[in-house]
Amino acid sequence: MSKQSDYAINTDVKFPQGVKFDIGDVINANAHKWFNQTLVKVNDSVVRLGVLEGEFHFHKHDSEDELFYVLEGNLFLDIDGVTHELRPGQGFVVPKGVLHRTRAPDRVIVLMMADASVAPTGD
Repeated sequence: MSKQSDYAINTDVKFPQGVKFDIGDVINANAHKWFNQTLVKVNDSVVRLGVLEGEFHFHKHDSEDELFYVLEGNLFLDIDGVTHELRPGQGFVVPKGVLHRTRAPDRVIVLMMADASVAPTGD
């Protein structure tokens, strides 16, 4: 999986501020192997949910840092020839301008946070 058409990426904000939400409902409603949904906007940032299986393409964000925080499964981040494995409860911030890709040999559920201007597929 490396074609951008294989990804279900939804950048619309699913939940407005001041409303309780349940990410379990979003996870259970997903039928894609590579799913990314913007959940909420917080100030100038967004929090996105990823339900991932497979590998994303290498990309970078010229102006935005990106946080990955694993809820379930193991996520692999490939950065500068080094693979970082993230397990549940672990996070990693990829600095702006750094070429990276995410991989998930098995299903992983991850929260991501970045500036609202970020293009999830990279610049």
